[in-house]
Amino acid sequence: MTKEYGGVVNELVAGEWKHPGTGQRVSVDIRSIVIKETLDGMEGELVYPLHKNEKLAVVSDRYTYEVLGRRIGSALRSAGFAIEEIIWKTPHAAIESVEELRHLTRHSDGLIAVGSGTINDSVKYASFLDKKTYSVFPTSPQLAYGTPTASISFAGFKKSIAARPAQGVFFDLSVISQCPIRLTRSAFADLICRTTAQVDWLMSHLLFGTQYRKLPYFLLAYDEDGLFDHAQALQEEDFEAFGILVRMCALMGLAICITNTSHPGSMGEHMMSHYIDMFFNDLNPNTLHGEQVGVTSLTMSRLQNRILSQDIPPVLEPTEIRESAMIARYGNEIGQQCITELKNKALDRMQADRINRYLSENWQRFAEQLRAVMLPAERLWEAMQAIGAIRTGCDLGLPKAFYQEVVLYSREVRDRFTMLDMAADSGMLEAFAEECR
Repeated sequence: MTKEYGGVVNELVAGEWKHPGTGQRVSVDIRSIVIKETLDGMEGELVYPLHKNEKLAVVSDRYTYEVLGRRIGSALRSAGFAIEEIIWKTPHAAIESVEELRHLTRHSDGLIAVGSGTINDSVKYASFLDKKTYSVFPTSPQLAYGTPTASISFAGFKKSIAARPAQGVFFDLSVISQCPIRLTRSAFADLICRTTAQVDWLMSHLLFGTQYRKLPYFLLAYDEDGLFDHAQALQEEDFEAFGILVRMCALMGLAICITNTSHPGSMGEHMMSHYIDMFFNDLNPNTLHGEQVGVTSLTMSRLQNRILSQDIPPVLEPTEIRESAMIARYGNEIGQQCITELKNKALDRMQADRINRYLSENWQRFAEQLRAVMLPAERLWEAMQAIGAIRTGCDLGLPKAFYQEVVLYSREVRDRFTMLDMAADSGMLEAFAEECR
């Protein structure tokens, strides 16, 4: 019998997991998540309860079709489903491509995604717009399969937009463990942002009273140490290591479902990654999302560790918004959007003075609370080294000057207050950026 790796994920899907702080049961909207050594021969019985009597469009690209799509199509057809196999020739996670996909799947009642990032996000958003159900058979490890959001570009501006999570997410480790090692490293790198995102989110809560929830981090704590400890084993196609990686990917997605926000795993490090997407990927389209987030998480971790190790707090000034420079840098349309985002979180004189008083009176307690959820930057660096992951902007293929620009200006693309904002408003960010590469 094939080994099962669901663990706490199974408890969540069954509605049996209890919050450690409250004792209350926690449930999720996803009806089925399966993580097993192999799902070969089980495809029909997995899909049937979720898509009974539906005509299904099985969507893959030319690569994922050969890896798994052909098998899924054959299995579902043998199980009695009416299916249409769509091998998407030009997948791209942009609204224009989503509209193309909607046209291609217009005769279906439900969609089955076979693939990872672009395929999953596009199918997720297309099915959401058309009010159709969807499930996914991943071909590589990734966080986004179970989230209620999709990353889609609109006129070059990448957004994390509301959608619906999959009905079912079916992880076949015999397939996923064979994916290119680069994709495995990318997924691992995407997960190390737990520490940087939690520090930023908790800091925003302490300074501004914004919402913050511990629940996602109770879930992620089950496997974070094990993930880091098995980093090298992931290069050896070890099923135990991949079980941990995939389970933690699923947990991050479920954390976003439960909290109904991407904050648990998307703060300053993701702003930096979005900036790269928006202003460099047309020139260098081959970087992966997780690779970018891994690099930017290492940068954010260094910044957070540096600021929170200081004996005295930074002193903040009102946020300086240089509108003409932003329009010159981004163009009018994106520039205006960025100006709006920055204004939404900008500090005026009264807010800066209030925060300065708070930090002056509570710095040690404030820093201790954040350090309690923060990993040492060296821990992240060593884990990334163990799996052989990219660790610098230069390794991503980014010119040093551009990556320094990412560090300086990426806070302008989203209105979440992060350590980038604290560093900028206290005059520390420019010097820090000059060290980055």
